[in-house]
Amino acid sequence: MNTSENIHIQFDCDADDAEVDWRRLETLVRGICDEFEVTDADIEISVVDDEGITSVHQQFLGNNSTTDVISFDLSDEFEDRRNFQYVVNLDMAARQAIDRGHSTEAELALYITHGMLHNLGFDDADEQQSRAMHEKEDEILNKNGFGTIYHHDKGDV
Repeated sequence: MNTSENIHIQFDCDADDAEVDWRRLETLVRGICDEFEVTDADIEISVVDDEGITSVHQQFLGNNSTTDVISFDLSDEFEDRRNFQYVVNLDMAARQAIDRGHSTEAELALYITHGMLHNLGFDDADEQQSRAMHEKEDEILNKNGFGTIYHHDKGDV
């Protein structure tokens, strides 16, 4: 596990009733940083509702719909320090968790992992890229005790 003091992780969540172990999600994020040799980073994860993510989706991507995660890599190409920001949808995570039969926390772990992989060079623009990305998600989530969350072969999104 990356014990670097140069990885700063901040969670912002307006929902007081979210049954989420933020320390466990922080451990996940640190593990991903360690695996991809990210040793100097500011990582901010905003956990919002459907309305909040729709607003961000519209503002930055011109899409007026809800989604699961939006990732931003705000890193300066002239500095080693990485600056990642994620907006994850708690409402969608709660719905998907019920449909998929696991916890909201596990679904959020999937969204965070997915967003981080995008910032670390993965893409899901075509079937081959998507499969590789989701296999990596499964590997990371299983290693961190969340299990397989995204069932690619069953057609889950």
